[in-house]
Amino acid sequence: MADAASRLTALAEELLSEPLRVRIRAWDGSESGPPGAPVLVIRHRRALRRLLWKPGELGLARAWVAGEIDIEGDLYEALGHLAGLLWDRGADAKDSVHPVRDPKVRAFARGLLDLAGPWPPPAPPAEEVRRRTGPLHTRRRDKEAISHHYDVGNDFYALVLGPSMVYSCAYWQDGGTLEDAQRDKLDLVCRKLGLKEGDRLLDVGCGWGSMAIHAARAYGAQVTGITLSQEQAAHARKRIAEEGLTDRIEIRVQDYRDVRDGPYDAISSIGMAEHVGSVRYREYADDLYALLKPGGRLLNHQIARRPEKDEDAYRIDAFIDAYVFPDGELAPLGRTLATLEEAGFEARDVEALREHYALTLRRWVANLEQHWERAVRATSPGRARVWRLYMAASALSFEHNKIGVNQILAVRPLDGGGSRMPLRARTWTESAGGTGA
Repeated sequence: MADAASRLTALAEELLSEPLRVRIRAWDGSESGPPGAPVLVIRHRRALRRLLWKPGELGLARAWVAGEIDIEGDLYEALGHLAGLLWDRGADAKDSVHPVRDPKVRAFARGLLDLAGPWPPPAPPAEEVRRRTGPLHTRRRDKEAISHHYDVGNDFYALVLGPSMVYSCAYWQDGGTLEDAQRDKLDLVCRKLGLKEGDRLLDVGCGWGSMAIHAARAYGAQVTGITLSQEQAAHARKRIAEEGLTDRIEIRVQDYRDVRDGPYDAISSIGMAEHVGSVRYREYADDLYALLKPGGRLLNHQIARRPEKDEDAYRIDAFIDAYVFPDGELAPLGRTLATLEEAGFEARDVEALREHYALTLRRWVANLEQHWERAVRATSPGRARVWRLYMAASALSFEHNKIGVNQILAVRPLDGGGSRMPLRARTWTESAGGTGA
């Protein structure tokens, strides 16, 4: 009988009708595939049982998180090959592979079943979100989702994000460090908002406080930061005290729907709107509009997906939903702009930063890999594997234009229609204009 690696390679190539571009190493020590290619390591045949029980992305994700499969060699090259074979083959290929009636699929499943070993399938890894019930995006459910993602240990995030502690797309120049690029992004946001001494800024989804600190220290703003993460809030307050900025910054554990102390001169929402969800997005836009003074500005920094031919067919990514951002949803840029305008905002500028996020994610992956043992101790082996896969795959998605990220600058118009915006666009690219470093 052929060894496990050769059998798996033959089954996969028969199913996909093309050669595998990765090498397989199986649990029995056998190897098959092109020499020198990245190696897909299948450490235990339990991984096959997971795939049979949950075909597709979720089964593979469970095996990865459990440590039953791994990749040796270039992670990005391997993920690119696998994505090209399994997810990016076009509608015709997908239609020919997925139906259970397809004889190739049935033969592939029988071959896996023969190799997979005794049932039942193993339980999902502990890092997987347990199924939620009830309507999406209630206050309680959103708080639980945010806690799953962000309350995994500030020490872990410090290793991944670096000293800046900014968990959103940086703004790169050639030769700059991650910390330089994150500082430049925060300063870009402040300049787009036109912040000046004494302005009230609401930072929605304030993370570990980096935006609030920069706006207060460099521009003299009075900042209210809100988050649903207890760990983020505790870390942000500690940093603010160390900076001597407690008189300028307040950090609250609070839902954006419960903020009632407007009006504010400006609002920043950086990497937060992805958690809002389509059923709540108009409410989000209405609430932020109501919290701004007439003439006040909103900077909405948000990941966007490509539009679907049938928008009703959009589904949240199974791996992301189960392990990374529970209930998170991406919307096309056009839909986000339309909703903001329906709420009363005037959109004044849109800047695409897609390539910047790919660079940022690659730096975060490098940080995680460099500090792997410490990261595992700070959280769990499964959680560290989740973040490595999620960030590397996301980097490729940005590079291949599967998703993007955009800064939308919008204004709440004055009663007569004025905007208090400069006549010439993009004046924020000309100089920093802050009152400090």
